[in-house]
Amino acid sequence: MAKQWSAPVLLTLSMLGAPAVLAATPESLVAAYAAQAGVPVESIDVAVGEALFRQGGGSEKQCSSCHTQDPRAAGRTKVGKRIEPMAPAANPQRFTDEKKVEKWFGRNCKDVLARECTPLEKASLIAWLAGLDREGK
Repeated sequence: MAKQWSAPVLLTLSMLGAPAVLAATPESLVAAYAAQAGVPVESIDVAVGEALFRQGGGSEKQCSSCHTQDPRAAGRTKVGKRIEPMAPAANPQRFTDEKKVEKWFGRNCKDVLARECTPLEKASLIAWLAGLDREGK
């Protein structure tokens, strides 16, 4: 079972320069990114996360280009490699490894937005994806 850390612990670690290294759940990542953004978790707008996923930066590339419009479904890279579903409801391993999360935000935000995602964008995207259930609600 993955170890879960409370938001106050993550906030403390974040302030000590160890942001979310020990984060192991979508909720703890949202809390850590919200803390980095300097906003309360309650203010995270999942609509911002959904818009980021579906529309990206308004260019030809969006997250959904590879991950599909349904983040509960598997996607494909440009070269045809399978990508496991983004939504934790369909892929419980998603957002359980902070290093992987940062790795893929780093690559994909630059590819889609031509810049790094902000902590607020990361929190909003993960919050939206974590809120989806298997039926898409």
